[in-house]
Order: sequence, then C-alpha cells, then structure tokens
Amino acid sequence: MSDALLRVEDVSLTKEGYRILNRVNLSIQPGEVHCLLGLNGSGKSSLAYVLMGCSGYRPDSGRIWFAGQDITDFSITERARLGMTLAWQEPARFEGLPVGAYLALGARDRSPAALAASLEAVALAPAAYLDRPANHSLSGGERKRIELAAVAAMCSRLAILDEPDSGVDALTLGDVASLIRKMAEAGTAVLLITHRDEMVTLADSASLMCLGSIICQGDPAQVRDFYGRRCRPHAGAMGTPAWERARSAEEVPLNVTVSQ
Repeated sequence: MSDALLRVEDVSLTKEGYRILNRVNLSIQPGEVHCLLGLNGSGKSSLAYVLMGCSGYRPDSGRIWFAGQDITDFSITERARLGMTLAWQEPARFEGLPVGAYLALGARDRSPAALAASLEAVALAPAAYLDRPANHSLSGGERKRIELAAVAAMCSRLAILDEPDSGVDALTLGDVASLIRKMAEAGTAVLLITHRDEMVTLADSASLMCLGSIICQGDPAQVRDFYGRRCRPHAGAMGTPAWERARSAEEVPLNVTVSQ
C-alpha cells in the first residue's frame, strides 16, 4: 500500500552459501501491530537484522522502503535517525550503567516520572530498578523487560521487537502485551517477531515465515490457526514441510494469502 510506513519488496539474503531469506514481501502501516510468526530458525531474526541495516545483512536483492524513502543502502545509524529501532532477542548488558541512565539514553521524555512509568509498564518497580546497574546481576527476563521499557520510551516510528516474550515469565506476559498495545496507540508501528502463537492475539495483521519465505499473510486468527495445524506438528520433522507437499485450496485458511 502506498501509505505504508514500512514496505519490503522481494528481499532475499544469502549467507555462507545458504539462502536465509527468499523474496520476502511485507508492509506495515503507521500505528499497526504486525506479528511475524514462525518456528525457530525460520529466518525471522535475520529479517529483523536486514530491516535494521545490521552489518553483514544487506539483502542480495529487493528493496526496503520506510516512510516513502528507499533505505536499502542506509546504515543502521541512518535508519535509527529516521525513527526505526530494534529490541534484540538477547538484550545487551551495560556494565556500570544504571538502569535509569540506560532508559534515558534514547527516551523522548527523560523526566524521572516518565522513566519510572516506563518501568512500571513492564511490571518492574522503579524504586528497585532505576539505580540498579544494567549488568550481569539482572536476570534474562529482567533485562528483556528493561529493554522493552527503553524501546517504548523512545516513541519510535517503528519498533522491531524480536521475541519480546523470550525469558519473560507467564505472569508478566500480560504486561508486555499491554505495553505493545500502548505503543501502537501512541502511534508507533510494531513488528512483533515470535514463535509463540498466543502472542498473535495482540496483532492487527500477521505473517507466517517458513524456511526464509513468508508463506501466508492475513487475519491474525487465521494465520495462527494455520501455524498451529501445519507448522507446530512438524517442528521436529525433516525433509519437505507438509505445507509444500499439500498446498491445496481446501487446506489453506480462507482470506489468507499464501505465497507461491
């Protein structure tokens, strides 16, 4: 669509002789939550790195457009300046830097109240965390939630969240979900990357990735159903996936586009 904030056109990527991404097409509107669903190893994180312009992830072919501008050759810094940000699957550690200072690095509002509110949004008590070092003393789940708080505080135009539910216990998944919806309501488009199909319920639209290709797109509930019926049962199988052996019209959910 012409008014899409992000538009990915036929993007392919080869690394070390392997085709990692294969003619990926994707579009995201401003303020939309789009879920990119797929099994581990399907190419979801590689697509995130391509979109963000990470070193070694320039596509072999295809173009990437952001806010009407071709950014295929832009650096990660240039993309960040345009309003793109990426929450890594494995958050970084910052030895000696307090959590509050880390949150303030990219926050639009650096007031103590705003920084405290960003922590509360991910179910972390500001009094316990603002002055705490953002280092090895934090658990993986704590670092993940702090990174999500930092991304939300940036108020970016597009937030790419790579497995935001990874390492977060079930009791706080609701807070993560609430934060993502609040980001969208504030105008941030969110690309939500996950292998957990329950996260799809947050999305306005969804895509399913398999072996570097997006094999279906459409209504989140239908994409989730397709994933549950056709992908999860074959997660440990070898050889040709079931959806390649039997891709007949009656096996594909209605109103979902399946790539050929």
